[in-house]
Amino acid sequence: MITAPTVEGIRSAISPILGTLAAGAAARERSRDHPFAEVRALAEQRITLVGVAKEDGGAGGSVREVTDLILAIARADSSVAQALRMSFIVANRVAGFPSLPQRTLTLRRLCDGDLFAGTSNERTGGANGSVNTTLRREGDGYVLNGEKYYSTGALYAHWFSGNATDENGRVLGFTVPVDREGVHRLDDFDAIGQRLTASGTTRLVDVRVSADEIVAWDEVRPANPWPDSFAQLYLAAVEAGIAAAALDDAIAFARDGARPIKHSTAGTSVEDPYVRETVGEIAARAHAARAAVLLAAEALDGVRGLSGPRARKAGAEAAVVVAQAGVVAVESALRAAELLFDVGGGAATSRDRGFDRHWRNARTIANHNPRQWKAAVAGAYHLTGEEPPVNGLF
Repeated sequence: MITAPTVEGIRSAISPILGTLAAGAAARERSRDHPFAEVRALAEQRITLVGVAKEDGGAGGSVREVTDLILAIARADSSVAQALRMSFIVANRVAGFPSLPQRTLTLRRLCDGDLFAGTSNERTGGANGSVNTTLRREGDGYVLNGEKYYSTGALYAHWFSGNATDENGRVLGFTVPVDREGVHRLDDFDAIGQRLTASGTTRLVDVRVSADEIVAWDEVRPANPWPDSFAQLYLAAVEAGIAAAALDDAIAFARDGARPIKHSTAGTSVEDPYVRETVGEIAARAHAARAAVLLAAEALDGVRGLSGPRARKAGAEAAVVVAQAGVVAVESALRAAELLFDVGGGAATSRDRGFDRHWRNARTIANHNPRQWKAAVAGAYHLTGEEPPVNGLF
């Protein structure tokens, strides 16, 4: 186990892993080859400890430093970054909430390099947010039955979390090991992008659950009712990473793969003024996304340690800043991914290059939470002071 981790040490250790991920990202998507070895290698470097306090065994990094790390992973392979989302969310909860239920246990798992997956989403035909997964008393424990979808990262994880209703209709949280009997992880995610995030179905069939694996989240009432703003910032950081990856591919293609069109006066693509303009705009989009995301991360840093009304006020403002960053990051990534094709001619559309994955990945992430809602909520806050909805999406 790595002792006394540091932000710089973790970033240095994972640099070659990210290089390997970036080099093989397009080919892996074509062959649907999950990078299990690379994800395990990242976990072994305790990447989720970047934002955990030193006294808890972490690197003591800020939310900004955590977000910058996420962006770097997404730049290499946005599917891997997305697959690690729940693991970083769990670490952020441990870092930011000293009274978190089962905090000591969760911290130990993080220090062991364990990865987490989880979702509340179901495809049962009920109302959005309804929970049909059941948790029933049996002996001194419970039996869990149900089916969850969008189980992001489940194939890579050690632990799976979700929610279920008990006999009294109360919604409870649970966390169980993924190798427990009755936990079935399916690789059936069929989105146009983010294909290797392991975001498919988790089927729970007569899974035995002990009382200490259950949390009553309705009893947890933080002073800041927007604790999940980090989860939204994470999505924006992945979008920013996609924009940066599109820039990387644009530069490499212009230098080594593209040719000037017939009526260009330039001898090489890098000398063509319109290629230069296009790459410059892609760079500007990537820069805007990165700047917006890191500014939002600083806003979340400012909420840490606050209590009472101050925490609520700062939390609302930070949630709005995160929402605004989401709008900028989504639109920047989509535009950068589109402009990539203007760097060259027909060769840019080769399936072997896989340039289309950037747009598909950005589009798929953008559909998690519509940016129109984010913009409207931000506008309402600025115009009237109306707080964002307290539902985990801002």
